[in-house]
Amino acid sequence: MTGRVVVVGDLVTDILAILEDTLAPGSDTRARIRVTGGGQAANTAAWLAWQRVPVTLVAAAGEDEAGRVRADELAAGGVQCAIRHHPGTRTGSVVVLAGDGERTMINDRGANLLLRPEDVDAALAGAPDAVHLHLSGYTLLDEESRPAGLHALRAARERGLTVSVDAASARPLRQVGAAAFLDWVRGIDLLLANRDEAAVLDGPGFTQAAKSTVVKLGPDGATWTCPDSPTVRVPADRRPVVDSTGAGDAFAAGLIAAWLSGADPESAMRAGARLGAIAVCLPGARPGDPPDQLDNGRPAR
Repeated sequence: MTGRVVVVGDLVTDILAILEDTLAPGSDTRARIRVTGGGQAANTAAWLAWQRVPVTLVAAAGEDEAGRVRADELAAGGVQCAIRHHPGTRTGSVVVLAGDGERTMINDRGANLLLRPEDVDAALAGAPDAVHLHLSGYTLLDEESRPAGLHALRAARERGLTVSVDAASARPLRQVGAAAFLDWVRGIDLLLANRDEAAVLDGPGFTQAAKSTVVKLGPDGATWTCPDSPTVRVPADRRPVVDSTGAGDAFAAGLIAAWLSGADPESAMRAGARLGAIAVCLPGARPGDPPDQLDNGRPAR
């Protein structure tokens, strides 16, 4: 068990289409479609709670049915919700096309753009047991929510919390520029990025911006780099892929929980790989069965 983790960032509804054939633009493609909770920050919070880690999610949603449902399902999973519901604004949504181990996302940021510094302050004030803050990079990549993201990083440092940031998505990273993003996160404890995000950020200062940098390599495992220390690498925990949506968020939750409990880099990444492997066995981005209902680390069926 660790102290409380405060997760700041996005909450959305995922409209997930798991393709049963190659996408045929301009025509029909068979798929299994479901509507479920999503959002990088919300997913990470859900996977932390699944591990019995005390967690608070700071997010913005619409004052609509989707916002209420998303908050209720997180609370039912053990997440303490510090979610402001904004009248007249829709909860964010993402169309996810998943197939062949990859996923493409089409997003409507909705109320996520309305996250404000005062939301972060209120959540931190209500979490005196917090030891760590995890920030979804989407909060920094959207100009409207960026002040809240930057404020969260400052407020966490002032309170003596450790801090991690997930780089979020390659295309918006490319649009804001690697230099700007790395400057925003400079000095944090953990910077997480997947292979594509790392390729955007790669260059002067990438592995020096944070105290440690973790690159998620999907089926090729993950690496942990600290300035002036050898890079540590672990293999993936390979399992049949149903849907990779949220696997990186699960990895982050597993790694953070283990690291906060005192695990070394290799052990922390292995814990992340285990949760990421569980996630790819499930449709959607959130955990299903609680850990005590797993069969040898696999979802019970």
